[in-house]
Amino acid sequence: MNKLFIDADAAIADICDEAILMVGGFGLNGIPENLIAALVRKGIKGLTCISNNAGVDDFGLGLLLQTRQIKKMMSSYVGENAEFERQLLNGELEVDLIPQGTLATRIEMAGMGIPAFFTPTGYGTEIAIGKEIREFNGKMHLMELALHADFSLVKAWKGDHLGNLVFRKTTRNFSTSMAKAGNITIAEVEELVEPGAIDPDEVDVAGVYVHRIFQGKNYEKRIERKTLRIQS
Repeated sequence: MNKLFIDADAAIADICDEAILMVGGFGLNGIPENLIAALVRKGIKGLTCISNNAGVDDFGLGLLLQTRQIKKMMSSYVGENAEFERQLLNGELEVDLIPQGTLATRIEMAGMGIPAFFTPTGYGTEIAIGKEIREFNGKMHLMELALHADFSLVKAWKGDHLGNLVFRKTTRNFSTSMAKAGNITIAEVEELVEPGAIDPDEVDVAGVYVHRIFQGKNYEKRIERKTLRIQS
């Protein structure tokens, strides 16, 4: 199976309207910038995006919100995106806000083939509405279902032609689990190397989970908010 693709546009060529996507990264750190830009160019609509956050107004998933390509967001943090807020308040965007730990676990369970799990998080709140409730050890828990996606889009620091991936620091959050939870996983990497160039002990996601890989370019690597301290 040839996993190597020339660029992001080729890698997402078969993603269609109404697709369910997992989009890796933590905040703006480690997001698949090239893949998001390719989705904007392709112009597909009605997307459901599962991501830790919704980007900012002019970067990340915020670009897909600007073009109204996303119909539903499943996220845990959305505090830096004014367009997201506007669409939510106007009823233009369906939103499922999920506690961050629950979101991470629902994705991880999908990759492990576990259909559901029980957690005390969210019991007694709106999050529990419509969900099965059970008591364990004197404490109430609600059942959460694993999250699956048609495509998982992730960005890694390094990868080889077989799809083995190496992430750096906080980019491991969400991305490593998402890479295992999609029916098709597409990875963009900063550095693409030949098989055997990566020490097996350094591999964060094995190539068996990755279906397509390409070398990205022109990364901005933004953060949501830069805070500076004046030295006295």
